[in-house]
Amino acid sequence: MYFYFVTIPGMVVFVIERIATQTIEQLLASYPVVTITGPRQSGKTTLARLARPDLPYVNLEDLRNREFAQNDPIKFMETYAEGAVLDEIQRVPHLASQVQVAVDRVKHKGMYILTGSHQFEVMERVTQSLAGRSAVFRLLPLSVGEVLKASMRPSTDELLLGGLYPQVIAEGLDPTAYYQDYVATYVERDVRQLSEIRNLESFRLFLKVAAGRIGSMLDLAALGDAVGVSQPTARSWMTLLQASYLVFLLPPYFANIRKRLVKRPKLYFCDVGLAALLLDMTDVRLISVSPQRGALFENLAVLEVIKARYNAHLPLNSYFYRDQRNEVDLILSDGPRVRAVEIKSGKTVNSDYFKGISALSNTSLDLLEPSWVVYDGEQTQRRSQATVMGLPDFASEMAANLQTRKPHGRL
Repeated sequence: MYFYFVTIPGMVVFVIERIATQTIEQLLASYPVVTITGPRQSGKTTLARLARPDLPYVNLEDLRNREFAQNDPIKFMETYAEGAVLDEIQRVPHLASQVQVAVDRVKHKGMYILTGSHQFEVMERVTQSLAGRSAVFRLLPLSVGEVLKASMRPSTDELLLGGLYPQVIAEGLDPTAYYQDYVATYVERDVRQLSEIRNLESFRLFLKVAAGRIGSMLDLAALGDAVGVSQPTARSWMTLLQASYLVFLLPPYFANIRKRLVKRPKLYFCDVGLAALLLDMTDVRLISVSPQRGALFENLAVLEVIKARYNAHLPLNSYFYRDQRNEVDLILSDGPRVRAVEIKSGKTVNSDYFKGISALSNTSLDLLEPSWVVYDGEQTQRRSQATVMGLPDFASEMAANLQTRKPHGRL
């Protein structure tokens, strides 16, 4: 069975085990507050409540709780003076300062877990009021490794279509209906909360155009032109997508290489299922023949790295490399030496898969051996240029390598 039932006060849920659980427990033992941010429906509430089922749970989306916290924050915090899980803290931003007062008075570890879906807004409040008191943990939807650990074996195209939101995976929901509702219910509501957008139809089109440029370097002028909005508007909207954990930008790697390198980041989505919906893919058969399949596969593999590092509470330290002639999809850095990772959506190994890595070996980069090539095949092959592995082995490798490291996170 790939899920298990858990009963906690006021809630019975089925849960796929999260790799982040151990990390959250370690952080709660080290800090009075742990702040969990991430996209809506990524599992923040479930993770928080399972980590501390003994704490009262307060959902600040509930109008009664929100009005109490807004109108009488001192009395509200007195009610939860021994600690609580405060869900969607961005709904009452000034509450972070009252949390500070509470933890400074008692000075216990693991008193409060805060969750929030708007990363910039939450981070601003936490860094202002809870500096040195809170660890900040980022939770994205399920990783491929977590799905495999739950004894599920979806095909690559099923992963690309369905994405990795916990509810879709655990309940077997129709991904097309789920992501349509997700856009309408969460994305557009969050956008209205964060910014006044007069033309929602243009913003929806902006989302679709962005999905069509996965794996490409960010070009705000071109995005704006495609939608009919100015570059400043395109920049503002891209910031909103980042704030809501819909997209993330992978920075270029610079190091000390004396070459002309690109300066713009590459664009990826935080879940490929949402991107597939925006690209009008509603069936695995459409995924398999789509010219966007390679970009979605690259997005999925890059996400596995990002999730592994977030789950281990480590700095991102992930980049791409591109100069005038060569490109490598991922550069993983943990010190002076780096590992190169190429991502290919083909099912059979091709000599072209190694070109970027071979070219990179002639630069001044100090590469770890072996470099990796991730492809859509099943066999792991140790070649002279790199180790070739399928996505499941890559997911296991990332989780195994990173989860052994001690998390940190003081602001």
